[in-house]
Amino acid sequence: MKRIKQCCIIDDDPIFIYGTKRIMREIEFCDSLVVYNNGEDAINGIIESHAITKTLPEIIFLDLNMPIMNGWEFLDEFIKIPNASLNKTLIYIISSSVDPKDINRVKNYKLVSNYILKPITPNDLQKVLNTTLV
Repeated sequence: MKRIKQCCIIDDDPIFIYGTKRIMREIEFCDSLVVYNNGEDAINGIIESHAITKTLPEIIFLDLNMPIMNGWEFLDEFIKIPNASLNKTLIYIISSSVDPKDINRVKNYKLVSNYILKPITPNDLQKVLNTTLV
């Protein structure tokens, strides 16, 4: 079965991170996983990694409500990364918010593939795999 090469979780909830990592291992979701607890650490880490490897994560699971730099601020910085393959990164918003404003705001970002409500399930991850690896 094909897997995602590099995946990134940007979320400040350790329980969500633990559960998602566990499900990812069970379904053999990805080869490499990087976790950041806020948008600032994530944007800095991704830019630093990109400078060395010239690659970006294939999939990013992004929480909206985090300290230091929230998901919206991360998206605004991420799209500024100079890279021809920026559009190869798929971003999934992972949130507990059912606020229609958040769901509509996501539509302003071309890189955002979908909005998934927490908690994430094995079925959610399988759908991401099926969509990505076609």
